[in-house]
This record gives sequence, structure tokens and C-alpha cells, in this order.
Amino acid sequence: MELNVQEMLFEFFGGLGIFLFGLKYMGDGLQKSAGDRLRDILDRFTTNPIMGVLAGVLVTVLIQSSSATTVITVGLVSAGFMTLRQAIGVIMGANIGTTITAFIIGIDIGEYALPIIALGAILLFFFKNKKVHSLGQIVFGFGALFYGLELMSGGMKPLRGLESFHDLTVELSTNPILGVIVGTLFTVIVQSSSATIGILQGLFGDGLITLEAALPVLFGDNIGTTITAILAAIGTSVAARRAAATHVLFNLIGTLIFMILLTPFTGLIRIFQESLNLNPEMTIAFAHGTFNITNTLIQLPFVAGLAYVVTKLIPGEDAIVDYKAKHLDPVFIEQSPSIAIGQAKEEVLRMGKFAVQGLEETNQYIKTKNTKNADTAYQLEDAINNLDRKITDYLVMLSTSSLSENESEQHGMLMDTVRDIERIGDHFENIIELIEYQQANKVKMTDTAMDDLDQMFELTIKTVNEALQALDHNDKDIATQVVRKEEKIDKMERSLRKQHIMRISEGVCSGQAGIVFVDIISNLERIGDHAVNIADYVLGESH
Repeated sequence: MELNVQEMLFEFFGGLGIFLFGLKYMGDGLQKSAGDRLRDILDRFTTNPIMGVLAGVLVTVLIQSSSATTVITVGLVSAGFMTLRQAIGVIMGANIGTTITAFIIGIDIGEYALPIIALGAILLFFFKNKKVHSLGQIVFGFGALFYGLELMSGGMKPLRGLESFHDLTVELSTNPILGVIVGTLFTVIVQSSSATIGILQGLFGDGLITLEAALPVLFGDNIGTTITAILAAIGTSVAARRAAATHVLFNLIGTLIFMILLTPFTGLIRIFQESLNLNPEMTIAFAHGTFNITNTLIQLPFVAGLAYVVTKLIPGEDAIVDYKAKHLDPVFIEQSPSIAIGQAKEEVLRMGKFAVQGLEETNQYIKTKNTKNADTAYQLEDAINNLDRKITDYLVMLSTSSLSENESEQHGMLMDTVRDIERIGDHFENIIELIEYQQANKVKMTDTAMDDLDQMFELTIKTVNEALQALDHNDKDIATQVVRKEEKIDKMERSLRKQHIMRISEGVCSGQAGIVFVDIISNLERIGDHAVNIADYVLGESH
């Protein structure tokens, strides 16, 4: 018996591993062939909850993971690209999209798993074309998914003879709440509802579990899948934590409704099974799909209510700035180009504020080493990149209008300023990466070096701030001060570099620390250059 138990466990857990690998690999292949526009889909098509649901379904079908979609959504909410209400729609859609995996599993092609893997391997190893490679990844992952299921199913078959397992399934049939708990815990451990529903389909297919016992486990699987979003939201913004809480609440409410209606729901699924002549695996897929679609239809009208409840559950100031462009109305391009230029300037100044905030967060990160500062700075850099694209597109559209000489000058100045601010974002991102390298490699910096960096940071932040003030008020005096400050930054960079080389030669500081220090001050010096570029535009000196 011992050998059988060992064989059973090996087959089950090995099969589970291959299944999860296949699912991930297939999702990666789909993501590559869809291009990296998934985030764009979510960002662009979530204007209202219904569009949010459709976007959530589409992205989840493409990446084969509701958890991944929810994590992307939590990230977008955290970065201020999406409101909580929009996110709720996407999360509902993700729950519907994930049922596609169960329907795929319902297609009985397990015996063809190995030839499918072979075909995928041929596409992967014998073709150099990227598109064929992505297709190979999808096919290989698809085959691995079914092969893993076959192994798991083989591992579970001997359970039929175990008295204790038989008792457990009887207990699950008579105690649905236990089924929900089992489903939840197993999905929390495996972190993939697709895997646990795949196992459930195998158990039901082999006649090891009744439909009455399987359905509560299915509801529990949907609750368990929310753990990934919860983990993704730990330590992030209030809004992101609320988005993760919505995912939990949505599935808890759905489970509660369906547990109350368990008997009629079971009857409905039996009608589906008999009238459509479904195999057992497809029956579970239909149950999963019906649960998630009905749950979404019931709760979609109450999106505002869900948002209100999670706001009460997770109190706190929502410190997220709306990073979407606020002033770029295309109407003005046709009607009044001068107003359009004013609008673009307002947006450029907003972008500049994000750059200053990013520099302040980066400076805090150097001092505190708190990853929260780094995360905020990364989000700000993301926002700067987003505004860079939006403002540039707006200005390109504006360039087709008939502009006066003065408007044309301002237009060119704004185009150049956007590029400079975007580069400032890149430089503070470089500095964060240097600090992360310093921490990962346990590189120690002397107190003197830290004080020097703080001084240079303060001066650089002031310089960028003043450059933006000069742009805002078209003030040539402030612009002149910026030029002087930038000369100070250059001098400081040269003298700090020399002092640091002396510290290294005296053995006070390590070579690695020297590289990190010099790279940071070099990035700050480049930020100063971009600030002076902005001041020069105000002074009327082009480059």
C-alpha cells in the first residue's frame, strides 16, 4: 500500500506542477502574441463599470489568470490610473474570464496531450520567428495543462477505494459550509482557482465526488483566488487595498447568495448536464460560468454600493493623485489654438510637479530605505511617462492648426520641456535602481557621503522647482537664478566626485560604494542640466 500512496502523491503533485506550469506558460505566450497592450486595454476601456467588465473578461482570457488581471488592476488603482468604481467592473469581468480555463478543461482531449506538447516543442525549437515562438508557447502550455490534468486524475483514482475519502465526500454533500472552506483553503495554498477547479473537474469526472458536494467547493475556490490580490495590495495605497477588498467582498456575497439557493442551483446544473449532454468536466465548467456571470449581473448595479462599503471597511485618506491628463481637451485645437496651448502648458506643469514629487520620494528612499518611497517614485515615473505620451500626442495634433509666430514658439518650447521632464523621471528612476542595487549587495556608504548626497539632492530639487516656476510665470529673473544654481550643481558634482575618490584611496569607502555614489551624483547633475534647459527656453535661448 505504501508504494501506491507514494505513487499517488507523486502523480498528483507532479501533475499539479505540470498543470500550473502549462497554465502560466500558455498565459505568457498569449500575452506575448497579444502584445504588451493589456494594461492599455484596462486603462482605456474602463470608462464605466460595464466596459470595465468587458475589459476584465478580455484581458483574463488573454492571460488565463484572473489573479494576474486583478493584480494589474490593483497596480493601476494604486498608480491613480483607475478609480475604485472602474476597478470593481474589471474585477467582476476577471471572474468571468477565468471560467474559460474550466471550459477548455471540459473539452475531452487529455489523450492528445503528449502530441500537442510535441507540436508546441517543434514550434518552439525549430523556428526562429517570434510570432511562431509565441504560438509554440501557447500550444506547449495547452498540452502541458492537459498532461498535468491526466496525471492528477491518475493520482486521484485510487482514492475511490479509501474509506476515509468516501466519508469526506459524504460529509461534504451533507455539510456545504465545509465544502466552501475546503475550496477556499486549497486555492489559497495553490494560488490558482483554475488548478483547484481542474482538480474538482477530475474528481467529478472520476465519480469520486457528487455534484452536491462539488458546488460548494467551487464557490470556495472563487473566494480562495482573492488571496493573490490581497498579497499584491499589502503595503500599497488605500485605493489599492480597497480594490483587493472588493474582490473578496464580491466573491463572498456571491457565495452567500448561491449557498442560500444551493438546491435550485444544483437542479439547474443537472438540467444543463442532461439537456446539453455535457460530460462531467464540462458540467463543472458550466456551473463555474453560471456562478460568475450571474454573480456579476446581480452585483453590477450595486457598484457604487460596493465602493461605499469598502471605503467604510478600509478608512483613510485616498492620497492618490489622478494621473490622467486633465487639461487636454481636443475641442480647443480646432476652435482656439491659443487656449489649447494654455491647456497643454497646465498639463506640462502638472507633469513637472510629479517630477519634483518623484525626486523628493527618491531622496526619502535614500535616507529611510523604505520601499514605500520607492514604489511611490516608480508610480510617479509611470505617471510622467503617461503624461509624456498624452501631451506629445496633443501637441502633435495642435501643430496641424494655424499658429501665430508667438504660439509656434510656445508650442516648440512645450515640446522640448515635456522631453526634459520625462528625462528627469528617467534619472530619478536610475537613482532608485542604484539604491536597490546598494541594498541587495549590502553596500555601505559613509555618513559623510550620505550628507553630501542629501545636500546635492536639496539643491537639485530647488533648481527643478524654480525652473518650473520660471516656466509657469514666464519669469526671466527666476530662470537666471536656475542657470546659476545649475552651475553650483556642476561644481558640487566635481568636488564631491574628487572627495569620494579620496575616501576610496584612503580605504574609508569601498569601490562598490564609490560606483553607486558617483552614479547618483552624475544622475543629479544630469537632472540639473534638464532644469537649465527649461530655464533657457524661458530666457529664449534655444539649444
